[in-house]
Amino acid sequence: MKHSGHAPVRHPDWRFLLRHPAHFIALGFGGGLARKAPGTWGTLLGLPCYALLLHWLTPVQIALLCVPAFALGVWAAGIAGRALGVHDHGSIVIDEIVAIWLVLAAVPATWAGFAAAFVVFRFFDIVKPWPIRVLDARVPGGIGVMIDDLLAAVYSIAVLRLALHVWPGLLGV
Repeated sequence: MKHSGHAPVRHPDWRFLLRHPAHFIALGFGGGLARKAPGTWGTLLGLPCYALLLHWLTPVQIALLCVPAFALGVWAAGIAGRALGVHDHGSIVIDEIVAIWLVLAAVPATWAGFAAAFVVFRFFDIVKPWPIRVLDARVPGGIGVMIDDLLAAVYSIAVLRLALHVWPGLLGV
């Protein structure tokens, strides 16, 4: 967690979540309130949200929806981070939600596809290989919160698409 200069909030609560629309969005509609592994919970929350979106949109349309969702996340994460006193507070999970939607759009909409997307994305989000770790450390504000997860999504998509190329039936296609 990078500090923003304000006294950091140890852990936000429901009052914080509902105080500002940006808090509600940044904390993943409440998913970021989880005391343990909020990033994992935020990613898990992205799965049913994506499945719900599939009722009205194609995977390509959902991937395109990630562009305004990313911009909304930059705004919300910036406001929430300032209010929390920590630039990339663990409770901010909109970055995981938007990023997992992008990964899910690149894999088959099967249980195996969703599981593989979740595992591979969490790996890259946690390990933060180059240049993700560099961006995470150097880019401030809401864009900094969102950009490292976007890159983790790109890495995840590359690995999953390569796996599908090598083994076409891997994810239940």
